[in-house]
Amino acid sequence: MIHPTAIVDPEARLAEDVEVGPFTVIGPDVEIGPGSRIGPHVVIKGPTVLGARTRIFQFASVGEDCQDKKYAGEPTRLVMGDDNVIRECATLHRGTAQDRGETTIGARNLFMAYVHVGHDCVIGNDCILANQATLAGHVTVGDFAILGGLAAVHQFCHFGTHAMAGGGSIITKDTPAFVMINGNPAQVHGLNLVGLKRRGFSKEAIRSLGEAYKLVYRQGLTVEQALLEIRERYRLAETETFAASIEISTRGIVR
Repeated sequence: MIHPTAIVDPEARLAEDVEVGPFTVIGPDVEIGPGSRIGPHVVIKGPTVLGARTRIFQFASVGEDCQDKKYAGEPTRLVMGDDNVIRECATLHRGTAQDRGETTIGARNLFMAYVHVGHDCVIGNDCILANQATLAGHVTVGDFAILGGLAAVHQFCHFGTHAMAGGGSIITKDTPAFVMINGNPAQVHGLNLVGLKRRGFSKEAIRSLGEAYKLVYRQGLTVEQALLEIRERYRLAETETFAASIEISTRGIVR
């Protein structure tokens, strides 16, 4: 299962059925779960944990030292869940001692070609980062989020669950859950209605989210006033998720 030209450090821990392609280099302190397939010319550096059924394509760099100039070789980590797909030339870096010390990625995410995930990022489950989407350090991305090709997220930003960014978006503020943004600088263009319908949200939830969206963006209210109105009018988990994604913002939300 391991090609004879691959270099796998004896201290790496690979499940018995892991496939490793030619000229791939896997360092010490790397753990790869069962059913994983690592393509040719891949570099994986530890401490890194990859879950079951991870698929990595050629020329990707996973778990490398981060690009933060403060990084001084501390033993930081990259931890990924199951069923992630990492396409060609993507770069996923470990954390820094100045923050969490760990870049954390959930399950069933797709990182397309040339995607960059910077140090100390936290990514949920079922996300799609299209070609050359870029996360600076300390970015948080919620479940089912979609970042279009060439989209870039500024450091310390939050990108909400079920939110979607169009290709080429430059995101310097926090993106609330369920919304759709686009542009440079990115602006909000309504709810991610197509995504909500595809994922089976109820008509009541979609209607309530639309009304909550209008309270934030169309009624001339302050953020505090809008959040108070949302919580007084609605008792749905979806509207609470929307409100909470705004409430936790430290950089201000995309307008």
